[in-house]
Amino acid sequence: MSLLSKKAVVLLLMAATSLGALNVQAAKATASDKAPAQKVSMLGGKFTFTLPKGFIANPLPAGDAATGTAGATGTMYTNQTTKTVVIAAENTIPGGANVKDNDGEFLDATVSAFATEQRNALPDFNKTSEKSLTQKGTGLGLRQIDSTATQGGGMTLDSTLMAASGTRMAIVQIISRPTDKTGHETLVKQIVSGK
Repeated sequence: MSLLSKKAVVLLLMAATSLGALNVQAAKATASDKAPAQKVSMLGGKFTFTLPKGFIANPLPAGDAATGTAGATGTMYTNQTTKTVVIAAENTIPGGANVKDNDGEFLDATVSAFATEQRNALPDFNKTSEKSLTQKGTGLGLRQIDSTATQGGGMTLDSTLMAASGTRMAIVQIISRPTDKTGHETLVKQIVSGK
């Protein structure tokens, strides 16, 4: 794996460590059943999707140079009714790299590093599948890792989507309760399709 891909994992780890705030943020979310649909745009508009009604947006803390996440931005969307969390984070690719919209080598290395870091951070991390996707219409390459792990006080379903374009990379994590597998899969499909 290239040094560039190892550094790129820093963005992914920033999003993953945000899960520690999962219970705190979810507890603050109120009236989520009345929250409007949320339009999310990443990578200069190349990766867009709409979250259904019920998600409340909470900005993640800005990245900082000390942790290697300077320039990172993100938002955590919580749905109190379904107990679902979506984390959308974006950062500049380290080292001034510039990648294609569907750079298989970069995405594969980033996914591999992410899975390794998740195994190290979460003792019961279990990767259940990995997919290589291309968004229709945009040609944007996506990598998807589906997994289970104990996070935020209980077992969770987790689907993590990664994409990169030009000098930017993005991650979207969808975290649901194991009892809502159908709702989780429907939401992942909606995000992947860009609708």
